Amino acid sequence: MTIESSKTLGGIGALLVFVGIFPFINTYGIVELIGAILVLISLHGFASIYKESGIFNNALYAIIAGIVGVVAAAGIGIAIVLPNLKDFLMKIYPSWNGSFSNLQSLSGMTPNTTNISFSDFAPFIAAIIVVLIILWIFAIVAAFLLRRSLRELSTKSGTGLFSTAGLLLLVGAVLLVVGIGALLMWIAALLLAIAFFTMKPQEPQPAPTMTSPPPPTPV
Repeated sequence: MTIESSKTLGGIGALLVFVGIFPFINTYGIVELIGAILVLISLHGFASIYKESGIFNNALYAIIAGIVGVVAAAGIGIAIVLPNLKDFLMKIYPSWNGSFSNLQSLSGMTPNTTNISFSDFAPFIAAIIVVLIILWIFAIVAAFLLRRSLRELSTKSGTGLFSTAGLLLLVGAVLLVVGIGALLMWIAALLLAIAFFTMKPQEPQPAPTMTSPPPPTPV
């Protein structure tokens, strides 16, 4: 890949991630997924051009961390919910036989919520809290790794906006718990697109060649 093609792929990918937040553009996260893949391909190209494997590896590790976080959160959430779901449903539908293969029969039953208390909802609330904490932690890890990738690209290309976008992404991940973090990460995607499209990269310098010392002059 050339510098220009890597720039173009990265810019388009970051722009897709940025616009993917709009529901009328995105469908099931496909737009953002395509954008992330294009950015990853771009970073692989720059890693090859600048002979700096960390540009791609850190971004790849960030993607892996995000996937692991989602899988871990889903698995733990299901592990907390499933053991309590049957008892919860049987309280609402006392005539239900408790078989999950017969869930369609619930549609013909009248729910009874008079005996439901807050303690019945506690396991589900706990599951939501645990899932959100796991996603938050892995989001920070992924953002940290991606920031390292962008900082290395910033150093090699001479485009400081990459480092700024990476830092804003990390700050946004940390602040996800207070709501403003998602906005900061969205802005970081825009800055990343601008960095790709406007970068004036430094050409990689050739490695110095070893030269033999001149022969000694006779005395």
